[in-house]
Amino acid sequence: MATALLASAACEPNAAGAGSGDTKPSSPSSATASPQPDRPASPQPGGTSGSTGGSGGTSGTGGGQGTVAACAKDALSVSAVKEPAEGKETRHLLITVQNVGDEKCDLYHYPHIRLGADARTTVPVIKDSSPDPGVPVTIAPGEEAHAALLVSGGARDEYEATSITLTLQARTTGGHAGEPIDVPMPVDTLYADDGQRVTYWTTASGAALDFIMSK
Repeated sequence: MATALLASAACEPNAAGAGSGDTKPSSPSSATASPQPDRPASPQPGGTSGSTGGSGGTSGTGGGQGTVAACAKDALSVSAVKEPAEGKETRHLLITVQNVGDEKCDLYHYPHIRLGADARTTVPVIKDSSPDPGVPVTIAPGEEAHAALLVSGGARDEYEATSITLTLQARTTGGHAGEPIDVPMPVDTLYADDGQRVTYWTTASGAALDFIMSK
């Protein structure tokens, strides 16, 4: 009888263990459900799209604020002086433009200059007179920019010129920004030839003249 009771008692823990084993699988089930609180992350694509759009708007606004307009005829005062002033010949001129407007503006490349009403073409540029031809010269109100002009370089086909006209270039090389500007003559008559040359715009008058004074 005692043996039967011991056998019965020994079986009960096994039954409890089996019951305990049956409840353990419920834990993985509850673990599988645990990631559900992370689901609110799904609306994020909508928020990201809105954020990108806002960033793009800011970038566009910033680009517009940094724009500087090309210099216009009405905002410039133009003059030409002989260099050196006491020289007997008028072969070297310094062309100066001053910003008389209310806002800063950009001068592109070099001026398109015609010496005389019958000039066949504009004055060729001295290509190495600018360290970076693609960068415009910006002048604020009251500031000046210069271009040095070699009227005659000792070449052939000399002719008389009684006028100087200057046309500003646009951002694209060769394009014009506005109508020709009449440049006051420093003397009554210039004696030009095929050796005439002009420099790129610069804010340093001495640097511009260095390119033509030895010619």
